[in-house]
Amino acid sequence: MAQLGITDFGSWLPERVVEPDFFLDEDAPPDPMAALPLFKVPRTRHHVGPGDTAAEMIARAARPVLERLGDRPEGPRVDVLLTNVLLPDEPFMGVGAQAAHRLGIDPEWVVDLHNTGCASFMYMISLAQKIMADGAARTALIANVQNTAGRMFAQPGVRKKGHAAVPGDGCGVAYLELGGRSPVLGVVTRSIPAYADDLGIATEDGRRYWEPGEGEMDIAFAEGKTSEILQRGNSLVPELVNELMAELGESASAIDVLVTNQPNRIFLKNWREALGLDAKHHLDTFDALGNLYGAAVPITLDRAARAGELRDGDLVAMSGFAHAGDFAAAAAVRWNAA
Repeated sequence: MAQLGITDFGSWLPERVVEPDFFLDEDAPPDPMAALPLFKVPRTRHHVGPGDTAAEMIARAARPVLERLGDRPEGPRVDVLLTNVLLPDEPFMGVGAQAAHRLGIDPEWVVDLHNTGCASFMYMISLAQKIMADGAARTALIANVQNTAGRMFAQPGVRKKGHAAVPGDGCGVAYLELGGRSPVLGVVTRSIPAYADDLGIATEDGRRYWEPGEGEMDIAFAEGKTSEILQRGNSLVPELVNELMAELGESASAIDVLVTNQPNRIFLKNWREALGLDAKHHLDTFDALGNLYGAAVPITLDRAARAGELRDGDLVAMSGFAHAGDFAAAAAVRWNAA
């Protein structure tokens, strides 16, 4: 059976561009760290609007991809649709069926993930491999939606908190197929369930999000574990990338392009230094788009491909860690090698 590969990327960003002034709290004392290069918030980020549903974001990102594939005699076949949406539009059903309807496709497999967070793109590659292993399915569309910036972090009270200025919204997709032109060389994952309770939804009055009440909703890390969680984040990505490279019989120095999730500038710097890579080999969109969570990898790769920053034969490594460190993954492809 032909090897699974990535054939194309697509992405979509909301129209609204938000600058740092949106998050200023005039009553707060000046933050002496804010001007330091590693602590500066992104220059810009995009925020979803009221009509930007997750299904429509996926459709807007994927339509150009399917249109490009439409030049083929067989058309844009999609056997598998995998999605990960950070903040679902409603709790009872996934977004996959709605996105498929908007795209005019009818996949046999529709799977909406609500786990693996910022590492979900690599996880969905692995899941697509498993689903397609018997050859019955030959193509897959995988989609990451980040939509909390314009919903959760733009709330009047939440947006005054320091972390609110970092996220941005967007959607990234990839079209995978057996025999795709950028073969998937390998995927490694690590699940650490013990850390799953270290991040969660927080409300001003302590209620569950579905319970009646007033006040805004935010995310919060487990109290007293900040240093521990930072250490997990610093170590997981380089550990998974090194593990993957070892499985491929390579070292990290063989990586031509590294793309990761992008929580902040410090993690980006620490990860590439731990892997011995120069900044020019570690692509990110943090300053222009902010923390895109799980969508960071496909959006950054789509923009890099359109800008000509990926060369035929490049070894491209992707990695990320999720939430407070309960999951991490890494994947590698050989760009345009098939």
